[in-house]
Amino acid sequence: MSGIQYAFPDNWIKYDFSEILTELTDAKASILAIQAIPFQKRWVEELQKVQLKMEIAGTTKIEGADFSGNELEIAIQAETAEASFTRSQRQATAVARTYKTIAAIPADHPVDAKLICGLHASIVAECDEDHCQPGVLRDFDNQVTFGRPTHRGALAGEECKKAFEALATQIQTSYRGHEPLIQALALHYHFAAIHPFGDGNGRTARALEALMLQRAGLKESLFISMSNYYYDEKNKYLDTLAAVRASNHDLTAFLKFGLKGVTQQSRRLSMAIREEVSKQIFRNLMRELFFRLENTRKRVIVKRQLTLLEKLLDTDGRVEFFQFAERVKELYSTRKDPIMALVRDVNRLYALGAIRITKEEKAPNDLIYHLSIQLDWPSTITDTEFFSRLAHLPKSKTFGFLSAEEL
Repeated sequence: MSGIQYAFPDNWIKYDFSEILTELTDAKASILAIQAIPFQKRWVEELQKVQLKMEIAGTTKIEGADFSGNELEIAIQAETAEASFTRSQRQATAVARTYKTIAAIPADHPVDAKLICGLHASIVAECDEDHCQPGVLRDFDNQVTFGRPTHRGALAGEECKKAFEALATQIQTSYRGHEPLIQALALHYHFAAIHPFGDGNGRTARALEALMLQRAGLKESLFISMSNYYYDEKNKYLDTLAAVRASNHDLTAFLKFGLKGVTQQSRRLSMAIREEVSKQIFRNLMRELFFRLENTRKRVIVKRQLTLLEKLLDTDGRVEFFQFAERVKELYSTRKDPIMALVRDVNRLYALGAIRITKEEKAPNDLIYHLSIQLDWPSTITDTEFFSRLAHLPKSKTFGFLSAEEL
C-alpha cells in the first residue's frame, strides 16, 4: 500500500506558543463576546438548529457526501436511517444523532478510549457498518490511506492499538496543561493522523473536537459549526493537516488555521445573536410608539402596518416587493385595490424610517424594488421625531417608490 507511513509522535502536543498567540487571543475574545450578549433561549434554539445543520452538512460533505433538494433536512430530522435513504443521508442521520449525544455529555466525563469508541460507533451505525465495525479498532490487514498527499494511518493491529491508547492517555495527562481550545484541535489532528477505525475517522475527529470545544466555553447555546469552516476551506484544511504530519507532528500550522476558524464562526454566531437582539428592541419600540396613537381609524392602519413590520422582521435579509405582497395579501383582501393599499402602507413605514427600500435595475426601464427592516431605527428615532414624521406622512394618493405605470 502506497502513502507516507504514520510516525509515532515524540510529543503529543507540540507547537510554538508565540506563533499562535494572536490567533488564540482572538478566538478566546470571540467566545467571550458571545457569552456577553444577552439573549432569549428561543432565539438561540433556532440559531443552534442552523448551526447543527451546517455542522452535519460540512462534516459529511468533506467526506464526499452529496445532497439534493431537501434530502439533508429529511435526514437530520429522522431518528433512525430509513431504508430509502441514500448513503449520504444515512451518514447525516448518524452524525445528527451523535452531536445530540455530545451535547448531553457532562463536562467532567473523561474523554477516554471507551467514549471515543462509543462516538465512532454512533457515527458509522446504520450507514457504514457494512464495511466498518462500529467502535472497533482496525486489526490484521485493515490498512487505510487518506489526505493529500496520500498518508497511511497507524499500521493495523498492534501499532494502531498502541497509538490510540497513547492518545487517550495524553488527553487525560499532558493535554491538561494546555488551553482547552488547543486541546480540542490537537485531539482532532492526532486522531485523524492515526485513523484508528476502518471508516468514519474524519467525522469522528470533528465530533471529538466539537465535544472538546464545549469545554472551552462553547456549550449548548454557543455551539459553532467548525466543520462548515473546514468544508469551506477544504483545500487549506487538508494541506494544513499534511503540513503538520510532515513536520513531525508540530501542531503550529493547524492550530493557527483552526483558531482562525473558531474566531470566524464565533463572530458569525455573535452577529446572528446580535441581530435577534436588535429585532427584539425594534419590536418593543414599534409597539410602544404605534400603540400610543389613539384615533380609532388610525389604530386599524397601525395594526396592519405592525403586521407588515413583523413579516419583514421574520424575513432573512431583504425581500422583493411583489413577493412580499403575495405573503401579506390576506391583510388587504377587503381593499378595493390591495396593491395600492400596500404601497401606501410601505410608503408610510419608509417615511417613518422603519424600513429600507432599495431598487435594482435589471434592464432599462425594468426596476426591481426590495424591502428590508431598518434595524438601527430604535437608536436613531426619538418620540418627538416619530410624531413629527407621523404628521407629515405621504398623502393617500401619493405613489412614492412605485409609479402608477409600474403598478
